[in-house]
This record gives sequence, structure tokens and C-alpha cells, in this order.
Amino acid sequence: MPRSPEWDRVDCNHVEKAVAEYDRLGPAEFFAQHGFAPTTTYEMVLGDRSYPPKAVLGVAYEFATGVRLASGDFEGGRSGAVRVLTALGFTIRQIDRPGK
Repeated sequence: MPRSPEWDRVDCNHVEKAVAEYDRLGPAEFFAQHGFAPTTTYEMVLGDRSYPPKAVLGVAYEFATGVRLASGDFEGGRSGAVRVLTALGFTIRQIDRPGK
């Protein structure tokens, strides 16, 4: 089992920098450059836009520590990225899937 990343090293500024990177590159290039995939369960809401919580947190961690995380290095759901981003004050919501 991989060791959990040191999330206390990530602050709001790192998350906002990762969001700016996502906005600058666009989703496809952001995922390609950073090794993550689109979100399916949760989204982080900032203003009138939404972002993939796991990908944003992974890139924020890299900005904070210089260490690149792969998608498999940490959880994205309630016990992982959602918990960390919520603790930092970001809004996370479950994605509505019609027919579920």
C-alpha cells in the first residue's frame, strides 16, 4: 500500500495555481501533461466553473512539493482528494448522473 501523500504541505495557493494551469491548458492537455483522467463522481466548484478534484489536488501537490503523483498514488473520493480539498475550504459536489 503506498504511503499517503503529506497533504498538509498543500495550501489554497497551490490549489488555485493548479486550477489556473487547468484553465490555461484546457482539460485534454492538462490531463495529458499531468497524467490524470476526467472526474466521474465529484467535481470541485470554483466560481461558475467545475474542476476534477483528484487531478487538481495531484497537481497542487506537485506545485507544493516538487513531487509528481500518479493517479494511483492517492484516493480521489470522500476519503482522499474530496476530504483534503473540503478541509482547505473548497466546494466539492457529487456529479449528478441522470438515470442513476
